[in-house]
Amino acid sequence: MSNTPETYTVAIAGLGKRGTHHAEAFSRNPRFQLVGLCDIDQERLDAAAQEFGVSYTNADAAQMLADTRPDIFAFCTLPNIRLELIRAGAEAGVQLIAYEKPMATSTNEALEIMKLLRDAGIKSVVSHQHRYGEHYQKVKEIIASGAIGRVHTVYGHATGWMLHMMTHLINYTRWYNDETEAEWVVGQAAGKEKFEDVHPSPDYIAGLIQFENGVRGIVECGEGAPDVPEVDYWWRKCRIGAQGTEGFAEVLTGGGWRAITRDSNGVISGPGGMSYAHDMPPYVQQMADWLDDDAQVHPCNGESAFKSFQIMMAICRSAVQRGKVFLPLGPGEPELEALKNALP
Repeated sequence: MSNTPETYTVAIAGLGKRGTHHAEAFSRNPRFQLVGLCDIDQERLDAAAQEFGVSYTNADAAQMLADTRPDIFAFCTLPNIRLELIRAGAEAGVQLIAYEKPMATSTNEALEIMKLLRDAGIKSVVSHQHRYGEHYQKVKEIIASGAIGRVHTVYGHATGWMLHMMTHLINYTRWYNDETEAEWVVGQAAGKEKFEDVHPSPDYIAGLIQFENGVRGIVECGEGAPDVPEVDYWWRKCRIGAQGTEGFAEVLTGGGWRAITRDSNGVISGPGGMSYAHDMPPYVQQMADWLDDDAQVHPCNGESAFKSFQIMMAICRSAVQRGKVFLPLGPGEPELEALKNALP
């Protein structure tokens, strides 16, 4: 009887920057075998096939899945085609689907995606992979140790716009608050220029989140959100942390961590920066761990991502409705469209 761990087959659609990061991480891990690659750009597809030694390529993701029948389907595409790719994965009988945030572009779409995944018994993972950063984990460790006392506020802000950044902020603030459920949100938004982007968003959006344990969340995204002058590039200008009765701890995506604790006698800090080379290997390894053992749920699992996404959509609904919006959300008018129409 062999004790060799199972190798899982992987097919990837979308071979831009993020798709290539996925392909690199899977190809370097002996637990995985790349069996198919897909991209609508033939030149990019050919280059990736050569780089990763994959013989099967196709410009059609559904056909690739039907032909290769992989255990894992990973896709890194623009946000407007999530549902059809999830459906293609389900029809091909995959065991796990890994995909980019945001998980959808409306609550209706997210509800449909979750129903598809749950009904088919497919595990899902969404790319909130900054959790693997040592600076992010150091802040979690400080908060969890009780060194900042009772947590009363968690917060996150980014100068990047909503569909790029907000589920990252919400996912990590939820993590720093022990994944506690949200009860309600209040939101406000301004500006319509970024609705023309491939990640359509208001120019600025802010939300207050009330969690069941009494902790208050504060999130802001876009033009007008606080700058993080210690960090040079917009994608890394995120500040996420927690305030407690005896101090605070926070991470800067591109600039390490800092804290004041009950015993620190002033500010303490340490290094750290967003690094795909650092974050992606454990991110893909834990997919194998979860497929090996249902109890080893992936930290970036789809159910957690769905809760973060619902909070973001509730903030959008609140900006339209001008009042509290309670969670969980049911179906409704697509939030981005409603918000674009409501803003002056």
